[in-house]
Amino acid sequence: MLGTSHDTSEFSCDCIKHWWEMYGKASYPLASSILLLADGGGSNSSRHYIFKQDLQKLSNEIGVEIRIAHYPPYTSKYNPIEHKLFCHVTRACARGVFTSIEVAKELIDKTSTSKGLRVFTSLTDKVYKTARKVSEDFKQNIPILFDEYLGKWNYRAVPHS
Repeated sequence: MLGTSHDTSEFSCDCIKHWWEMYGKASYPLASSILLLADGGGSNSSRHYIFKQDLQKLSNEIGVEIRIAHYPPYTSKYNPIEHKLFCHVTRACARGVFTSIEVAKELIDKTSTSKGLRVFTSLTDKVYKTARKVSEDFKQNIPILFDEYLGKWNYRAVPHS
């Protein structure tokens, strides 16, 4: 999903929700959980409680457990998406000039590989607020379940009704 606003934790969760509703639910109808491999910084930082709060909200909305495995700092180069996707997107966009978000979408949508990988994008013009604060109630009663091993990078948001 391409946005015209800010890269926030809410935007990250909206992207996950969009994928789940457009592709995930149909492709994995019996899924009881989603595993997300995430870099350690930016809008989905392992250190930010606001991302965990937004992730819990998303889990509650879609009714599916969301499991996060963050890559430790400086190891995102081992993320398979970086190797299998980003190089092809870069190549598809190499000669383009991004004069608008629509041009960027058009160039990214042309991305494909010889093995059949195709990229689909959608646009959102939703305005995402920056500098949002996590609610005190969430911090006090955090429902996120941290793994016993490397809990700061591996945790689960379990849906609550």
